[in-house]
Amino acid sequence: MTVGLIALLDDVAFMVRTAAASLDDVAGQAARAGTKAAGVVIDDAAVTPRYVVGFAAERELPIVGKIALGSLRNKLLFLLPGALALSAFAPWAITPLLMLGGAYLCYEGTEKVYETLVPHGAHGHGADDQSAAGDDQAREDRRVASAIKTDFILSAEIMAITLAALPEGSVWMRAAVLSIVAVGITAGVYGLVALIVKADDAGLALARSTAGPPFGRLIRGLGRGVVRGMPILLKLLALIGTAAMIWVGGGILMHGLEAYGLSAPAHIAQQAAEIAAASLPAASGVVAWLVTALASGLLGLVAGGLLIPLTRFVLAPTWQSLTRAGPQSA
Repeated sequence: MTVGLIALLDDVAFMVRTAAASLDDVAGQAARAGTKAAGVVIDDAAVTPRYVVGFAAERELPIVGKIALGSLRNKLLFLLPGALALSAFAPWAITPLLMLGGAYLCYEGTEKVYETLVPHGAHGHGADDQSAAGDDQAREDRRVASAIKTDFILSAEIMAITLAALPEGSVWMRAAVLSIVAVGITAGVYGLVALIVKADDAGLALARSTAGPPFGRLIRGLGRGVVRGMPILLKLLALIGTAAMIWVGGGILMHGLEAYGLSAPAHIAQQAAEIAAASLPAASGVVAWLVTALASGLLGLVAGGLLIPLTRFVLAPTWQSLTRAGPQSA
């Protein structure tokens, strides 16, 4: 009886150790895969604050919350099952879909650069017309719906990048990793967005502080600094987000081309990174990463530059013709 109990406890202990090892493996894979999507995450955090511009302060956090819930729904209810189905039944489609998403990122990022250099009016991807007719609730609903649609594309790229970074394993392991990445990235991105959009309110409250010496002047100065610095921070985030879109999109295209045998861009980038790292051995890792990112960014700019006229003069008119013809033909 005692021997049987000891054996049972030993089996339980073995199962606990196995489960703990599996959890560690899932967490480690989720962390490694999540870092691959860092560029898209940066852009997501940089883009989202614009959707609360023009609303009352008390509506900012509810709007961010609605977008976050929509983002989580995108990832868990639609994209996660789709990613698992692709990996199980059509793994060959993952690379082309990744490259399609990478091309979209390159186009979006390059379009922003082009708009900055040659102002020509917003191209309207996910933009909300603030002058459109309707009450505040209708405008808020339109803005949230637009943000969730934009998030769907970015979330699809995050999930695809995560899936491509995972090693072979069971479907349950992949589902667990994708779920952790989806929840973790959504919480991180929209938690950061909430802090960003409320930072000016916090700064204003500090600037109006009635605290006396010795810390009152310091608190009010800090508040004024936050209020003055937020526009700069938002512009910096937009710049980082644009650069991240181009860099990540170019990197995805580079690796995709390599997978199909067109390894010249990746080979040139690798050689340039090795030469640069050898010239600065004290910071070889950082230098190699910077050169690789720069090469990916250049490829992204080239791809985006080619896609801008293709989208404007071919794809967009074709889509408009199809959408106009649809109701008439019906």
